[in-house]
Amino acid sequence: MMGTQTAIDFAPLAVLLPIFGAALAFVLRRHVLAQRSVTIGALVVTLGLEAWMLVSAWQNGAQAVMIGGWAPPFGISMVVDEFSALMLVVSTAVSLTVLLYATGQGMADGDEDGPISVFHPAYLILVAGVSNAFLAGDLFNLYVGFEILLTASYVLLTLGGTTARIRAGVTYVVVSVVSSVLFLVAIGMIYAATGTVNMADLALKLADIDPGTQMVLHVMLLVAFGVKAAVFPLSFWLPDSYPTAPAPVTAVFAGLLTKVGVYAMIRTETLLFPGDRLNTALMIVALLTMLVGILGALAQADFKRMLSFTLTSHIGYMVFGLATGSVVALAATVYYVAHHIIVQTSLFLVAGLMERRGGTSNVDRLGSLAKLSPVLAVLFFVPAMNLAGIPPFSGFLGKLGLLRGGVDLGTPLAWVLLAGALLTSLLTLLAVARVWNRAFWRRADDAEDPDPILLITADGGTHPVTGKAVAVAATRPAGRSEHDLLPRTMIHSTGALVLLGVSLTIFAGPLFDLADQAAQQMMERTPYIEAVLGGTDAGGGS
Repeated sequence: MMGTQTAIDFAPLAVLLPIFGAALAFVLRRHVLAQRSVTIGALVVTLGLEAWMLVSAWQNGAQAVMIGGWAPPFGISMVVDEFSALMLVVSTAVSLTVLLYATGQGMADGDEDGPISVFHPAYLILVAGVSNAFLAGDLFNLYVGFEILLTASYVLLTLGGTTARIRAGVTYVVVSVVSSVLFLVAIGMIYAATGTVNMADLALKLADIDPGTQMVLHVMLLVAFGVKAAVFPLSFWLPDSYPTAPAPVTAVFAGLLTKVGVYAMIRTETLLFPGDRLNTALMIVALLTMLVGILGALAQADFKRMLSFTLTSHIGYMVFGLATGSVVALAATVYYVAHHIIVQTSLFLVAGLMERRGGTSNVDRLGSLAKLSPVLAVLFFVPAMNLAGIPPFSGFLGKLGLLRGGVDLGTPLAWVLLAGALLTSLLTLLAVARVWNRAFWRRADDAEDPDPILLITADGGTHPVTGKAVAVAATRPAGRSEHDLLPRTMIHSTGALVLLGVSLTIFAGPLFDLADQAAQQMMERTPYIEAVLGGTDAGGGS
C-alpha cells in the first residue's frame, strides 16, 4: 500500500517535470545537443512515472492528491484513475517518439541555427499542459491545462514564420480564444450556481440546481469542448491549421490536442451530467462528424489535408461511444481514443517522410514509393489498414466494441448511426487505398509533374523504377543524399510508433479489461467522488 500511495503522491511531477525540463532547455538554448538530451530525458522520466501511476490506478482504482494539503473542495486536486492514467501514458509515449523524429529531422537538415532553441521548451510546455488537463480534478485547473497547451501550440504552429503558417496560426488562435472564453464563462456560471468548481463536489451539487440552468451549463461546456475536439460543425478550423505546420508538430497536434477535448467531454458527461438528456443530439453530431469528415477526406489530393479530415471523421466514433451511454460502448471509446492517438500520429509522421522522399505531400505528384523505399511503404500500410479498421488491427477491435454498444441500444437512431459508422470505415479504406495506389504503387513517370527529388538515386545512372537516365547532380539538392532524405532516426521513431499501434492488438485482452474497468467506474461515479472527497458528502468535504 505504501508503494501505491507513493505513486499517487508523485502525480504532480507528471506536470512539473516537463515544466522544469522546459526551463532548463531554454537556459541551454545555445547548446543544441545538451538541450535535446534534457528534453528527451525529461520525457523518459515522465513516461516512467506515468507508467507507475497506471499500474497503481489499475490495481487500486481512482486516487487523488491534494496540492498544498488543502482539504477538498477548496484545494487543487489531481485525480488519477484508469482513464486519466492511460491517457497520460499514451500521450507521453507518443510525444517522446515524435520528439525523436523531430531530433532526427533536425540533425539530418543541419538546422543547428534554426528555431530548435524555441522548439524544445515549447514542446515540453505542451506536454505539461496535456498532462495537467488529464489530471485536473476541478474545472478551473482543466482550463489552466488547456491554456498551457494552447499557448505552447501557438508557438509550435508558427515555427518558421512563413505566410501560410502565420495565416493558419491566426485562425487557430482566434478559434481557440473563443472556445476558451466560452469555457471560462461556463466556469464562472457554474461557480455562481453551486459555489464550487471541484468536479467531484459538482457531481453532487449540480443535481440540486434548476434543470433549465443545468441544461444551459451543460450545453456551454459541450460547445467549448466540441470546438477543441473538432466535432462537426465546430471543426472548420482544423484542416486549414494542422497541415501547414512542420511534420512533427502536425503529428503531435493531430494525436493529442483534439483528444484532450474528447477527454474533457467524456469526463464531464459521465461525472457532471449523467443521464441521456443530450444523447440524441450527441448521436446526430457523431453521425455528421463521421460522414462530413470522411467525405472531405476523399476530396483531397494533399495527403496531410486528407489525414486532417480523417482525424475529424474519427472523432465521430468517440462521440458515438459516449452518446450510446453504456459501459460496453464507453469501454470501447476509451480503447479507441488510445488507438487513434497512436495511429493518427503515425500516419502524420509517415506523411512527413513521404514529403521528404517525394518532395511533396500531393499524391497526384507521387509514385513508385513502394519500390524506392519498401520500409516507408510498410510504415504507411500498417497504420493505414489500422485506421480503416481492417481485422485484426486495433481499429477493428475498437469499432467492433462501438458497434456492439449501438446494437445493444437498439433504437432507430442507433441503427442509422451503425450504418454511418460502417460506411465511414469503408470510405476510410477507400481514401487510404487511393493514397497507396497513387503514391506507392503506380510508376513515378505516371505522376503529374513529379518533383525532381522523387527521381534521386543512391549512385546515379539509371532510375530503378522509370528506367530513365538520371542526371544526379542536376536533380539532387546540394549536400543531400538518400540517407538525408530518409534519416534512420526518423524511420526508427516512426517504426516504433507503428509497432506501438500493433501492440494494441497484441495486448487487446488486458487493455480491454482496463478500459472496461475505467468505463464501469466512470459510469458509477462513486469511486471518483470518494477518491476526492474521502467518502464524505459535499458538506462533509467542505
